[in-house]
Amino acid sequence: MAELGRLLTAMVTPFTEKGDVDYTRAGELATALLKSGSDGLVIGGTTGEAPAMNDEELIQLFDVVKEAVGENGAVIAGTTNNNTRGSIALSREAEKVGVDALLLTVPAYNKPTMGGLYQHFTSIADAVSLPGILYNVPSRTALNMDAATTLKLAEVPNIVGVKEASSDADQIAYVIKGAPEDFNVWSGNDNEIFPTMVTGGYGIVSVAGNIISGQIKKMMGLILEGEVEAGAAEHLRLLPIFNGLFIITNPIPVRYALNRSGFNIGPARLPMIPDADELKLFRERFDPVLDQYSIDVK
Repeated sequence: MAELGRLLTAMVTPFTEKGDVDYTRAGELATALLKSGSDGLVIGGTTGEAPAMNDEELIQLFDVVKEAVGENGAVIAGTTNNNTRGSIALSREAEKVGVDALLLTVPAYNKPTMGGLYQHFTSIADAVSLPGILYNVPSRTALNMDAATTLKLAEVPNIVGVKEASSDADQIAYVIKGAPEDFNVWSGNDNEIFPTMVTGGYGIVSVAGNIISGQIKKMMGLILEGEVEAGAAEHLRLLPIFNGLFIITNPIPVRYALNRSGFNIGPARLPMIPDADELKLFRERFDPVLDQYSIDVK
């Protein structure tokens, strides 16, 4: 399996002023993110507003981004939802356009049992030859995939890791401890990169990577080099921006930060557009935080 990278940025999706996917700008942003420090990109995740996009748009976006980055970084396609058959179909289409891996998200809304989750993910994994990264995000799905189920899925040959966003330190540690050597645990939250990696986790699938990939990469490098005290200092320095990006629902803040920096990616799509009063309150809280940091992407 090709190396997917430790710092995977969950890329925002550029839109035009009319609300169409801006594929040209998506290719430019993907290239810029790799240059700024990201190892690879997750396309079509929550940060990319995939729930507001149809399959045809997603497939074209996967294709355009992979064409733009080539072999310079991995492209991980978000292809799953709460429809197993639909997830298999989109995963097969993503494989055809040449993505490097799939993001396999715990289903939202229908709340399967752990046994149903296992069958859902193994059915998708069996339908493709690509590696898959599980994604556990209870705050979005209202369902936590427990450590036992994750470790059972870790035995599936082409399920190679998990993006863990449960914020349950014990659960994450049990997965790290019990997983096979070739199964990686990526933090699903930027503010948990440090504790996850010092416990033996592999890396991060990052929202903040859209704006500060280089700075995150520096912190991760310190941890990997054993400079834990210096890594902790960087973690504490970055913590306000990590948390600031969730003052209101992701990806509203990170889109705003990119646009404010001069790297225009256009407006969001409904329903991810706050009203004027909400935006004013958000800016009053977020601008002072953002002013403390340089933006890496150019």
